[in-house]
Amino acid sequence: MWRKSKTLLQVYYAYMLEYRAELVLWAIAGLLPIILMGVWTQAAQGGGFGLTPDEFARYFLMVFLVRQLTVVWVIWDFEREVVEGRLSFKLLRPMDPVWDHVASHLSERAARMPFALLLLAIFFLLYPGALFVPSWEGILLGMIATAASFAMRFLMQYTFALVAFWTERASSLEEVWFILYLFLSGLVAPLSVFPEVVRNIALLTPFPYLVYFPASILAGQPVNIGQGFLVLLAWASFFFILNRWLWRKGLRQFSGMGA
Repeated sequence: MWRKSKTLLQVYYAYMLEYRAELVLWAIAGLLPIILMGVWTQAAQGGGFGLTPDEFARYFLMVFLVRQLTVVWVIWDFEREVVEGRLSFKLLRPMDPVWDHVASHLSERAARMPFALLLLAIFFLLYPGALFVPSWEGILLGMIATAASFAMRFLMQYTFALVAFWTERASSLEEVWFILYLFLSGLVAPLSVFPEVVRNIALLTPFPYLVYFPASILAGQPVNIGQGFLVLLAWASFFFILNRWLWRKGLRQFSGMGA
């Protein structure tokens, strides 16, 4: 298993390195949190939001980092494999095709991170007030939360991708889901500035734990860590069960070329 994993990671890492310019463009494409950081730091100068301009800057810089580490595109790749019949050949191997996608995403993270960290360093130079030294505990918990958020995001999107066994536009589900993700994940604004009722409802959904939860830990802002990991585990269990059910049903439905 280790040899297979190592080979997959090496192959996909080499593949990703062939598209360095594209990786730079994708890293730059994730600058929305930086734009929003400028908006919120200006708005916070008038007070009334519970966070200082520097705290907003730290939060959105960590959102940028978390987003770079948790971006997922498996639904589009899987949909294309099903529609074009390429999944048939992967099903002949003694390995679940999902591991190809996992290796692809992990390799892309390794290839993208130098560019993302360089951008992060530039932003710290532009916003010196946002520069801070997190505790080792904060770094460790933040990276664990980020890894859990990536796993959750991947599982959610891969579950939606399995709908491609029944329709050629499974990616439409992700486009609808992304609207909720955009507003409830903490990407547009930290949940601490939301009305209490909205915040309490949002914290029961998986969205805040995909961005707000790990970003707040890394930024050193107060967050209920125990609740966060419990909610992540609960939603991950739900999507895993749904994923396996759709996979078994979908294989019976699959009639791609060569299947």
